[in-house]
Amino acid sequence: MFQMTDLTMYEGFLDALEEGVLFLDAGRRILAINQAAAQMVEQDGATLVGRLCPSLFPGSACARSCEQRGVCSLTPAAGTDRKVQDIVLRGADGRERSLRMWAMLIPENRAGVHCAIILRDCSREIELEAEVREQWQLGGLTGRSQAMQDLYQKILRAAASDASVLITGESGVGKELAARALHDNSPRASGPYVAVHCAALPESLQEAELFGHSRGAFSGAAAARVGRFEAASGGTLLLDEIGEISPSTQVKLLRVLQEREIVRVGENAPRKVDVRIVAATHRDLAAMVRQGLFREDLYYRLRVLPLHVPALRERQEDIPLLVSKLLGNLAKRYERAQLRLAAETLRLLEEYDWPGNARQLFNALEYAVVQSDGPLILPDHLPPELARSAAGMPAVPAGATHRLTRYYAPPASADEERTLIAQALQAAGGNKAEAARRLGISRTTLWKRLSADPELTARYGGRRDDADAAGS
Repeated sequence: MFQMTDLTMYEGFLDALEEGVLFLDAGRRILAINQAAAQMVEQDGATLVGRLCPSLFPGSACARSCEQRGVCSLTPAAGTDRKVQDIVLRGADGRERSLRMWAMLIPENRAGVHCAIILRDCSREIELEAEVREQWQLGGLTGRSQAMQDLYQKILRAAASDASVLITGESGVGKELAARALHDNSPRASGPYVAVHCAALPESLQEAELFGHSRGAFSGAAAARVGRFEAASGGTLLLDEIGEISPSTQVKLLRVLQEREIVRVGENAPRKVDVRIVAATHRDLAAMVRQGLFREDLYYRLRVLPLHVPALRERQEDIPLLVSKLLGNLAKRYERAQLRLAAETLRLLEEYDWPGNARQLFNALEYAVVQSDGPLILPDHLPPELARSAAGMPAVPAGATHRLTRYYAPPASADEERTLIAQALQAAGGNKAEAARRLGISRTTLWKRLSADPELTARYGGRRDDADAAGS
């Protein structure tokens, strides 16, 4: 397969690799390609020699950039981090294959090789990740803890019924996600799903918003309007923050639940509605009943099937899985390469109390993504309230591996590991003990990595020095 004399001696070695390798000249023409790369692009490697590399990946952002610039867009400039490009190719059988690619500059040589393009097939990894997540997800809910598995079972059982459901839980835990999962797994899934945030409705408009109104029913009612109950007919109506509705609306809502009919404001004739009622609240409705703030009969009408969504601090073992999902979403939103947490960052997220629950976790991760420059998220990138907690955290024991870091892939290559080490050393001001702590590896391991890299050794030193010892 290799056409050039200087590359022939490496043919057996390169063809044994799982990664695909393409050698390009300065004009981006393919000089040689190994078997793995030829299989990934589903073409005969011998026929590719002499072709321009962008022609293998038509329509991709990488190919467009390459054609516009006239040089390989993935080739890193001196002293810069490796550029990674994810692309999707559609095979002859119609199936899509996800590839990750990056480039390496090659020193001057007789073969005229300017750079090497490395390809990695990530299709199976993505499939496995999807299979795992499917086991640990229900709709938008994510969690492998026993508390979440129990919640999933209760949601699926409740979905088979048409009885009213009351979902309780603190703000930010995902009560609306639970309601949506309930609807999507019910016989009403093909019908409408309508969500009403009761706390956002002024008391004077609650009745008109829920039940609708006729033309001229009140000042400003220029036309008749369908209420949320009628809009949700045949489907599910979520009454979020049900504890915020007024006493007068409580009375009318009770009648709707009993009679399964509504009366629009300004009309006298009732209208039948076929709606599954799901209510949600972060308040203690039972206590409100005792205080006379919520009708007892309405409370029991709503609470036929109770569901409770646990707080994030009650299921901290779910944090790595949640972080993995949320980081994936943020990487797509901000068009960033694969994002990772340093071991210390993950430990900090697990030990934080999360009063705002999953919503606060997402906001914290988005803040960190914006603050970070590379793929590694350090404690310093987190919001101030979490970063302050990091300052008082004990160091990770030398050589320790966090019990939940298995959800985070190790560096994909020596180049990526080098980038992560350089970032950690820079953030630690060159202190190798602190950098090792941030990376979640032992100082001995870090010193070995430094000693094996001449450039990092020249910049930070490869042996334990007095300043480092003082910081250990």
